[in-house]
Amino acid sequence: MKHVILWKLKDSLSEKEKERVKANAEKALEGLDGKIPGLLKIKVKTEMLETSTADMMLYTEFTDNEAYLGYKSHPAHTAAADEFVRPFISARLCCDYE
Repeated sequence: MKHVILWKLKDSLSEKEKERVKANAEKALEGLDGKIPGLLKIKVKTEMLETSTADMMLYTEFTDNEAYLGYKSHPAHTAAADEFVRPFISARLCCDYE
């Protein structure tokens, strides 16, 4: 099962703040690798092409949907998202597929 998120950062953030948010989000989320059962792969992309309308992307792979549901509520994931992602986001799109 794959879980992909696209985020748009708040316009009120300066370019320097956006770079800090991207770096912190990447470190925090990729730091979950090996810590959550069933999470096979996690990658945060912060360097987008000029044609992109998103500022950051999260790509994750799970053994199955049950593992994904465990990830969503896992304390390490919610802590990382609550501190390093959610406060800075103006828009979020999600795509889940098998």
